[in-house]
Amino acid sequence: MTLTIRAGGSADAPSILRMLDSSVAWLVAQGRTRQWGTEPWSTDPKAVAMVERYVAQGTPYIAEVDGVPAATLTLTDAPGPYLAPADEPERYIHLLASDRRFKGHGAGAALLAHAAEETRRAGVSLLRVDCYAGDDGKLVAFYEGNGFTRTESFLHGADEWPGQVLARRVRQRRGQRFR
Repeated sequence: MTLTIRAGGSADAPSILRMLDSSVAWLVAQGRTRQWGTEPWSTDPKAVAMVERYVAQGTPYIAEVDGVPAATLTLTDAPGPYLAPADEPERYIHLLASDRRFKGHGAGAALLAHAAEETRRAGVSLLRVDCYAGDDGKLVAFYEGNGFTRTESFLHGADEWPGQVLARRVRQRRGQRFR
C-alpha cells in the first residue's frame, strides 16, 4: 500500500463529495445521524455549493492509497462563517472526510500532519479545526490524538448542533518567522 498526498483543485469536488457521501453512509449505519445528517451531500445543492466554495477559496488536499482517493481536507485562512477568526494569522481545516473503504489506512492522520507542515511552510503558527462534539466524542478524541487541543465549544444553528474548536500550535524551524 502506498499513501501519497497531493494538492487538489476544483476538478476534485466530485471526488470530495463521494468521500463525504461515504462518511455519511458510514455514520448512518452506526446510528450517528446528527453529525452530518442522513442524506448524501452530493444530493443537497447547499452542501455541493459549500464544498465548491471551500475548494475554490482554499487548498484541497487528497490522500490517495495506491492512486485511489481515500481522504480529503481543505485548508483555508479562516473558519467558516459561523465562527470568529483567531486574533492572529491561522490556517483552518475544513471538510476532513474519508472513503470508509480505506478506514484504518492512516489517511486522515497523514492529512492532518500534512496540514501542519503546510501551515509551518506558510510561516503561520496556528492550525485550527472544528468538528462535531456530540455522541461518543470519538471525533474530538481523534483530533486530540493528532496533536490538537480543545479551545472552545459552541452550538450551531437552530438545532444547536454541538461543536468543538480545536487548535494545534505549529513550531517553526530555526530562522523561520511567524506571520
